[in-house]
Amino acid sequence: MAKITKINHIAILVSDLESPLNFWRDALGLELTQVEEVPGEQARIAFLPTGDSEIELVQPTTEDSGLARYLDKRGPGMHHICLEVDDIDGMLAQLKEKGIQLINEVAKVGSDGRRYAFVHPKSASGVMVELYELAK
Repeated sequence: MAKITKINHIAILVSDLESPLNFWRDALGLELTQVEEVPGEQARIAFLPTGDSEIELVQPTTEDSGLARYLDKRGPGMHHICLEVDDIDGMLAQLKEKGIQLINEVAKVGSDGRRYAFVHPKSASGVMVELYELAK
């Protein structure tokens, strides 16, 4: 049986990265370790580690992406929570078996080799959940 191993990150959707950094970096003192362009997701992401997890500030880079539509509809705020799993294929199968609505039925592969998939918020009390399996 596939298991969750930890909370990998919490993603916060923003219209720009600079203004939120005033709070997360400057007021709270979190270190900004990296800003990365993620063309496959049409996003720019700022990474702020918090112990064994991190806060990710996610900015859409196009006006017609899913992220931009989400931002227009709901405004800035928490976009998703990411749970690290030991077996993403097994976890997706478990969730499908239990009737959970998935955004991704098959895991995608990130540029760093990690595999990921999203669970629809309708199945998780209004919270979008991302599942990660890190590259072995």
